[in-house]
Amino acid sequence: MDTATPHWANRHWLRVVLVMWLLACAWMVYNRWTGIQIFQLVDTDDNMRMSQVRAWLAGQGWFDLRQYKLDPPFGANIHWSRFVDLPLAGLITVAKLFTSGANAERFAVAAAPLLPYLPLLIALTLVVRRLVDAEAYPLALVALFFASGTNGMFMPTRIDHHGWQLAMLAIAVAGLADPRVRRGGLATGLATAVSLSIGLEMLIYLALAAAAQVLMWVDDRGQRLRIATYGASVAGGTALGFLLFASTANRTPVCDALSPVWLSDAVLGGALLVLLAWRSPAGWRSRLGLAALAGLSVAAWHALAWPDCLSRLEGVSPEVERLWLSNVREAKPIYQHDWRIGVAVLTLPIVAVAGWALLVWRAGRSDRDLLRRTLSVAVIAVTALALLFWQTRASPAAQLLAVTGAVGLAWMLMPIFWRSKNPVLSIAGVVATVLIGLGAAGPLAIGFIPKKAPTEREKRINRANASCPSLLAMRPIAQLPKGTVFTFVDLAPRLITVTRHNSIAGPYHRNGPAIADVMKAFRGSADEARAIITQRRADYVLICPSMSQATIFMAAAPKGFYGQLESGQAPAWLQPIALPKDNPLKIWRVVR
Repeated sequence: MDTATPHWANRHWLRVVLVMWLLACAWMVYNRWTGIQIFQLVDTDDNMRMSQVRAWLAGQGWFDLRQYKLDPPFGANIHWSRFVDLPLAGLITVAKLFTSGANAERFAVAAAPLLPYLPLLIALTLVVRRLVDAEAYPLALVALFFASGTNGMFMPTRIDHHGWQLAMLAIAVAGLADPRVRRGGLATGLATAVSLSIGLEMLIYLALAAAAQVLMWVDDRGQRLRIATYGASVAGGTALGFLLFASTANRTPVCDALSPVWLSDAVLGGALLVLLAWRSPAGWRSRLGLAALAGLSVAAWHALAWPDCLSRLEGVSPEVERLWLSNVREAKPIYQHDWRIGVAVLTLPIVAVAGWALLVWRAGRSDRDLLRRTLSVAVIAVTALALLFWQTRASPAAQLLAVTGAVGLAWMLMPIFWRSKNPVLSIAGVVATVLIGLGAAGPLAIGFIPKKAPTEREKRINRANASCPSLLAMRPIAQLPKGTVFTFVDLAPRLITVTRHNSIAGPYHRNGPAIADVMKAFRGSADEARAIITQRRADYVLICPSMSQATIFMAAAPKGFYGQLESGQAPAWLQPIALPKDNPLKIWRVVR
């Protein structure tokens, strides 16, 4: 469709993407400016990331990722890697040359999430240029604008590792879409290695990318250089990532991070792929048999060597699952959320299914290599959509992977209306195609549907969630003598980040006993809570009435320890500490 974009946009696509990135950065900073100023790290993981970076800059070891401000004196075992700490620490260190430490951190939390957005935009542009049309990529930037789940991972103050994970996924997919087999295999292999070095969140998609390349080779022996470069780069890159970034705890055979478990799988799988490429028999049946044998070998190795890693990777106890993990919102399927969230999340991925079908149909009529590459990416995108009905946390990846399919739908339908002799029909058809095809119709329509007025209970919960973690609310807590604060699992990361206090447990699955203790104490009787709080050597008890996690305690045990505290019936072994009248928090000193 030659009239869709100026020809110069095709020749200078990288410059266009760079400009779009800068504009997106400006918009995101503007959008989050107040949050940057008040150091509003909304998510628990963002607060924990900042505490981890501070600890490293203060001298904690590179391979020691325990958070010693949680569960003192032992510290909480955090399963992350230092990879994402590097840009944050670098930005803080440079900014401190020109401003105060607090402002340096504000600069870092504003700038760091924007860095992986550029490689994501470049990779996504390449996928669209390779699978749809060289001039269709501006539509991808439009579709991405309506992918709120994806964009939310790159907004200033969103400093956790998800943005980098999404960028690596986009690069891996761009490698799958690359017609140059050697370069494509290398890109997918290195992106996979970096992603695994950060975390295992994209493991399902990366495994599908590996399988897709093997099937490409089964269909076409000429793809042997793709699987050879992929195998070598994923094995070598993962080994290097393990050596550089695996924490001391992750050098044991744990299941939830890059450890000897996944390192051995990657090295074995990569070596077998190099061997397959070297052997590469002429018949496709022989190649399929060898591929199946290699896959079974990796699966058998994993099952026999690491049987503990055949179930859920978190490895939490049934008690922690019942008390905590089953109540995590992002771990719930999309149909258990409000319908507005469902529409906002699902519109783009569902529309993209039609686009992928058209792209596969078009490629099947003309170019078998294009068909292989299109199918490879399409299967991963549809899988991400399916995973939303398991856990909503798949939404950022599902929307990202849907962009190319949505662009394909719009790009193939627009000429039908553009060529109409009726100018009204032409313009209206193109606008409707863009709005519907790029997934914009659903999110835009929501804005015109009146919202149901929130109940008084919902208003209280929203106010508590916003005000309790604020710097204003935490300031009087920070001024108390340093101690260990027994508080909600979801409030602890914020507490240790903006005050000098320690706490007991954050929402990190490796610390199941501490999480269980907090959940049981607030649900149990005052005597049971006292025994746990004494054992944990807490100096203070802190609550945020009506905060989301508090509603779990009230629903499970309305007359339990938390319920008594909220109603003002604190036991004698707790001494109330006066806070400003408008402070939403309540705190007591433990009297021993």
